[in-house]
Amino acid sequence: MIEEILKPEIEKCLAELYSATDQSIQFQKTRKDFEGDVTLVVFPLLRASRKGPEPTAEEIGNYLKSKVDEVNGFNVVKGFLNLEISAEFWYNQFVAAYNTADYGTIKADDNAPTYLVEYSSPNTNKPLHLGHIRNNLLGYSVAEIIKASGKNMKKVQIINDRGIHICKSMIAWQDFGNNETPESSGLKGDHLVGKYYVEFDKYYKKEVADLVADGMERKEAEKQAPILKKAQDMLISWEAKEPIVIALWEKMNAWVYDGFTSTYGRLGVDFDKNYYESDTYLLGKKVVEIGLEKGVFYKKEDGSVWIDLSAEGLDEKIILRSDGTAVYMTQDIGTAIQRHEDFAFSNMAYTVGNEQDYHFKVLFLILDKLGYDWAKSCYHLSYGMVDLPSGKMKSREGTVVDADDLMEEMVSTAKNIAKELGKLEGMTDKEADALYETVGMGALKYFMLKVDPRKRMLFDPKESIDFNGNTGPFIQYTYARIQSLKRKHNAEVELPSRVVITGKEQEIIKLLTEFPTVIQEAAANYSPALVANFVYDLVKEFNNYYQNTAILTAESEELINFRLGLSIKVGEVIQTAMRLLGAGVPDRM
Repeated sequence: MIEEILKPEIEKCLAELYSATDQSIQFQKTRKDFEGDVTLVVFPLLRASRKGPEPTAEEIGNYLKSKVDEVNGFNVVKGFLNLEISAEFWYNQFVAAYNTADYGTIKADDNAPTYLVEYSSPNTNKPLHLGHIRNNLLGYSVAEIIKASGKNMKKVQIINDRGIHICKSMIAWQDFGNNETPESSGLKGDHLVGKYYVEFDKYYKKEVADLVADGMERKEAEKQAPILKKAQDMLISWEAKEPIVIALWEKMNAWVYDGFTSTYGRLGVDFDKNYYESDTYLLGKKVVEIGLEKGVFYKKEDGSVWIDLSAEGLDEKIILRSDGTAVYMTQDIGTAIQRHEDFAFSNMAYTVGNEQDYHFKVLFLILDKLGYDWAKSCYHLSYGMVDLPSGKMKSREGTVVDADDLMEEMVSTAKNIAKELGKLEGMTDKEADALYETVGMGALKYFMLKVDPRKRMLFDPKESIDFNGNTGPFIQYTYARIQSLKRKHNAEVELPSRVVITGKEQEIIKLLTEFPTVIQEAAANYSPALVANFVYDLVKEFNNYYQNTAILTAESEELINFRLGLSIKVGEVIQTAMRLLGAGVPDRM
């Protein structure tokens, strides 16, 4: 990067002009309304120069222009020195990038730190929904970006496969299911189990209403409803490992896992290890004794175990109930410790909605107090909810938008738009179906990930699949255009040793050289939005260039090879960026 060349030269300049050393040298991107490629912030250097910002900038600018080959010129705007870098430097940067495979990414070696990213973490009583889509896409993309930044990566999830909510589906299937299976019903396994979770709720509400009609107080009726009692009894039987209950639990969970596998496959996400709440819910209990010995926890008269975090601005938090049963916090403590034993990670990120911000503050603080150094490197990747425009989609139950329904809707919309735009000429049915899938899913993923994870977002399926604007299909179409150029040229590209490049070409090259830094920043900030917005800026710049520049009909072979080479490298960076977002790019569109 040009900053690495300029920094030592500026240090020499400051020593020669002002006898100054160890100065704070700060660069920033030159604003678009000013000439220049990189800007030096002069204000921190005024103590050394003992002059005003403009004369200081002028002196440094003149020095750099006379001493540094890469500096062609400069201009001064108040306390900012805008440096113009030579076209030859940018061309050499492009040649280096062009000849670098997997440009922008770093392959981790065995000594690189290991990062864990947890995402998805569904319940086994219902299918994945819209919220899970944002969670999965965000967690997967963050993991891929961190891996591309040079870290070893492990993707994990905790599957919530036990508890009263699971027993509710089991009781309803047992009472009303007539031995229905995914095969006999034609339903995906997770949808079938979710159907009985809804059935339980309907029957439970009816029973509560009947009890209230017979004169019982509503709160008492909600506790005494017979079907709820049956579910509670089943949970006790599950914890006692009664064979009949365990067999039913295993059968219905297997249906759900088959359904999840199908949904994950279409989403394009994967996991290195699954943790199951049925295995981990007791893990944290052994840590409680350690915490009591260290004085981290304390026991109340009723036998319950607590931690007092009031000194940290939080409150008291229960760790173990008086009957000895664990709470979610206990489980999360134990699971975190188990994961460190499994992977010896240096950093771990939890992809969980922002309604759990407080929970993770407490979790990390407890782990720290228990003496786990790695607790300081745990991070809550907190994200906002996803809203849909009213009336755009209807879910299976009318309340939650089903993930499978949304994906099918996206691919169907892509199919309709592709037909309207006439983008299927010469394609077989199989090729056309693959295109619908790539475009529909790419639209979904890009639109979800271009928004800062911390923000609540509005997902409009129709807007997301527009072939113009800041959308996945717009980016995919540009990639397909570049592949068309390659097919038309149908020859190896040989970059010239030197060529005169235009200002627009220089701007594209500057953007390309930023890609490695963008990946590192996106990894450090756990933000795929940085990659999404970078690739959109690159595509906008290239499309403007493509519309106004002769590429395959340029006036010389040298220019044709350079311009095609530039186009190809842009295409490769588009493909890499979209891959980091979990999205594909089509060769034809």
